[in-house]
Parts: sequence; structure tokens; C-alpha cells
Amino acid sequence: MILDVAGSNPVGRPNPPLMADELIPRSELALLTCAQMGAADAAAIAGGTPGSVLMEAAGRAVADATIARHRKQPSLVLCGPGNNGGDGFVAARHLSGRGWPVTLALLEGAGGLRGDAAWAAGQWKGPVAAPSLALLEDRPLVIDALFGAGLTRPIEGIAAELIERIDRDRLTVIAVDVPSGLHGDTGEIMGVAPHAEATVTFFRAKPGHYSLEGLRRCGALQVADIGIAPSVLDAIRPQLWRNAPCLWASALRRDDAGDNKYTRGHLTILGGDSATGAARLVALAARRAGAGLATIAATEAAAGIYRAAEPGNLVNTGAIGRLIEDPRRNAFLIGPGSGVNDRTRDAVLAALAAKRAVVLDADAVTVFADDPGRLFAAIASPVLLTPHEGEFRRLFPDLATGGGKVERVRSAARRSGATILLKGADTVIAAPDGRAVINVHAPASLATAGSGDVLAGIAAGLVTQGLAPLTAGAAAAWIHGECAYRFGKPGLIAEDLVEHLPEALVAAMN
Repeated sequence: MILDVAGSNPVGRPNPPLMADELIPRSELALLTCAQMGAADAAAIAGGTPGSVLMEAAGRAVADATIARHRKQPSLVLCGPGNNGGDGFVAARHLSGRGWPVTLALLEGAGGLRGDAAWAAGQWKGPVAAPSLALLEDRPLVIDALFGAGLTRPIEGIAAELIERIDRDRLTVIAVDVPSGLHGDTGEIMGVAPHAEATVTFFRAKPGHYSLEGLRRCGALQVADIGIAPSVLDAIRPQLWRNAPCLWASALRRDDAGDNKYTRGHLTILGGDSATGAARLVALAARRAGAGLATIAATEAAAGIYRAAEPGNLVNTGAIGRLIEDPRRNAFLIGPGSGVNDRTRDAVLAALAAKRAVVLDADAVTVFADDPGRLFAAIASPVLLTPHEGEFRRLFPDLATGGGKVERVRSAARRSGATILLKGADTVIAAPDGRAVINVHAPASLATAGSGDVLAGIAAGLVTQGLAPLTAGAAAAWIHGECAYRFGKPGLIAEDLVEHLPEALVAAMN
């Protein structure tokens, strides 16, 4: 069979079917909001586990984590007036019982404690100090049990002064649930929050742990089992997960004896006239990710550049509208280096009108900044948008700040009808139905020119093979990060990511 000039599959050869929903929820990766964690606690208590038993297990886990990380030394346990403070009282008791010299300070008098926290305070037989900066003068190890994840107002007064001094003096901190001041749902800093060496949270992590500020301040995150049965999640039905291959690895194509380049799909990429390297990186990444064919749709002015480059990339100078009309081209990627111009806008609208699977990045996002509604109204097929924060702001100016990143991206996905992958150290991928994934499998070395083009190419390569946008976005984000980890040394550039894609795919599937 001789390939025609368009590079399309032979007539009668089916394109890969697009699966409706391949993401497999995993209980151990679920992330719970503060309200959902409260529901999990309540369900455990209703099921016969007293709250005091849960608190005892939580405080003991904090003490165990502290002892596992450090030799015996003077320690200061800072307790707040709520259940987080109750956990601190339990941790202090266990540390003291194992011979650690412990000072405990309580923000409010013991008479202000209620419920299980009051019970925990009653089990502590040592003195209770008033909080003061003097307690930090001898540089103790600090157990931060001041405030939990659901804090509703900024930290002020002596608590803020203590946190500021702890950070200024770079004292070692073990945080209980969250570093005090880090909101568990949004990842926002409520006034101040310390930088912890480690954070011990309970049952399941929260979105805030994996936010940008959470990554900066939580240190090593430990999720402790305190006796809540995973079955409580059946009623809670979480819709947010930390990214990992077990969510989507089963959807990745494995080798099949009947496979050929046509059955793996044909991706068409809109190539620009100036930033030609972007389309080339995209095409390479897409083919490495498994797309059977990748065509760069070029103008005559730039076709020579593309043809002189990687020999496996097909080049076509036909009108983009004609290429879109060919139903055998099952996926399109538009935006990287294509230019903020009418050609890019028209290509996007034509691909969407043809109801193809589409990945939109960079210029294909920016070109609709003046009229986002026109883009959203055209979306009626599987679409993945992969903006960075600046591009996101152009389409969703009212969602650019405030609240947590997860909810901002979820709102954008609902509004647009597309799956949104908002890049960053805490990349969030959200579908219009509310399901979302946070990816933190991404080293800082990815902050290099062309890295986003490679990510878009991986995602497009997976979409071309039939993966739905949420699954493709989650898989691409993790694999992209794995490529950087596989490089494993300073000096990473985007081209290196493509070279390590085969290793990263193997790691994802095994």
C-alpha cells in the first residue's frame, strides 16, 4: 500500500475508537476537601469508632513520624484550640512517654477546648505553657498543631508571630494535618504558614497539600492510617485524585500483532511560518507517544524547513480546510508556533465543526482572547486545552485568581465544555463533569522553552490513539514529568524530553 500525499490511512481502515471514560478511580489516590474529610470522620464515628480513638491514632502517628525522622531532642508542641490542638496533646504525651523533653504551649486556656480535644488535653499530665516567642530561643524541634486545614480567617496575634519567627530562624517543623495557615481545600495561605520539614495528615490527603504553596511548605507528606475504613468513600464519592499511572495505564495502547501505523491514528498539526521548532517538537513527541502518523500542515513559505527536518514527520501544504474534511485524520493539534492570526482561528473552528478530537495549546488559546464565547460555543467534540496561567487568564479572566486552582479549572471546564489542563508544578486536569486530577510528578527542570510543546505533543499522541481528553491529559502530564526525571541531571532542554519518552512509557505501563 502506498501512502497518498495527505498521509491518510487507506479507505476502509478504521481510526482508533475514542473511548468514553478510561480513568479508573483509585481510593488510595483520592483527595478530600475539608468537608469530605469531616464526613469521613463522622462516618467512622457513626460506624462505632469513637472520635477519641481517631484522635489518639492521629497524635500517635505524629509522634511516630517525629521519632522516625529525628534523634531525641527538646521539642515544642504548639497546640491550638480545636481538634488539631487535640492531636498535638496526644503527640506530646507519646513523645514524653518515650523520653523526649517536651514543652507544650496552648493558644487558649484548657477550659476553651471541647469534645475530643478536651479529652486529649485531660490525658496530658505535664505543664501547659502560655505561647511566647521566648519558647523558641533554644531552637527546639516544633510540632505545629495550631490550626487545621479548614481555617476560615487569617492567622493573627501571637500565633502569627510564632510562625514568622519559626520561619525566620529556620526551625525544624513537623506539621499536624497541614502547616498552620495553609488552607486544605484551596492551598491559599491564610496570613502566614510555616515551611515544614514534614507534614502528617490522616486517612487521605487534601487538595491543598498538592497546591503550589502546599508543595513549598508541607515538606515530606505522610498520610497516616488512623482507623477510618476506605469504604466510607463509597458515600462521599470523591471526584479528585492525585495523578499516578494506576489511574490510566490500562488505557495506554500495548503492542498488538495486528497493529500498524493506520490503526494508531493520524494526527495533523498546524505548523506556523516562524516558530517552526514548536510543531516539530509536537510531531516528534506525538509519534514517540504512539501516534501512527503525524502530518505538519504547513504553508509553502515554511514547508521547506519542515521537510528538511525530521524525516518521519509528514508535511502537507494543502489548505487546512481540505485536510480537515478528510475523515481519516482523526485528531488535530493546533497552537504551538502557529501564530495568533486568522489562519489559526479558522483552523480551530473548522476542526471543531468537523467534530474531531482536538488539542488546543498556546496560540490557539490566545487567538480567542477577545471572544472566548465563540470558542466555547464551537466545542461539541472531545477537546483538550493545555494553557499556562497567562493563556488561561485570557480565556477565563474572572477565574484567574482567587480560590483554589482545582475549582478554577473545574469552573473553566464546565463553562467551556472542554477538558482543561492548566500547567504548573501543580498541574490540574479537569473534565466538564467535575472529575479532576492533580499532577505533581514534575521537577522544576521542566521550566525550559519547548517543554510545553512536548507536553501538548504527548497528549495529542494519546488522543490520536483513542484516549479521552481527561485520561490523555493525566497520562501526558505524568509521562512528561517522568521524562525529566529520567534525564536526571542539570541542563535539561525540551529535545531531551522526547528522547526519554520510550523509557517513561515503559515506567508508566509497568
